[in-house]
Amino acid sequence: MAGFTLYHNPRCSKSRQTLALLESHGVTPKVVLYLETPPDAKTLKALIKRLGLPRAHDLLRNKEAEYALAGLKADSKDDDVIAAMVKYPKLIERPIVVSGSRAVIGRPPENALTLIDEAK
Repeated sequence: MAGFTLYHNPRCSKSRQTLALLESHGVTPKVVLYLETPPDAKTLKALIKRLGLPRAHDLLRNKEAEYALAGLKADSKDDDVIAAMVKYPKLIERPIVVSGSRAVIGRPPENALTLIDEAK
């Protein structure tokens, strides 16, 4: 099955599990190692929209040290949050699976099954 993208961190167990789940269902995703090749602001805005998140903050890993370094708070503006994710890609929740106009966060990995079912 084509047309899938996985924003992946191979050091993350959930990310590895999500990749394995995709592959076990015949999906060979385009793998984006987002820590090595961070998405730009435009891509992050598109991901947030595809994920159906009401605000950029909902895509953050707010327990990372970079959250404080970036000066982020629960009420930070979307543009500030997106700028922080561009600068500190470790802040981006992972893994993210994209198919067409939709995306899911692979926590738990089984969330990706909805995209697989829709692609059939």
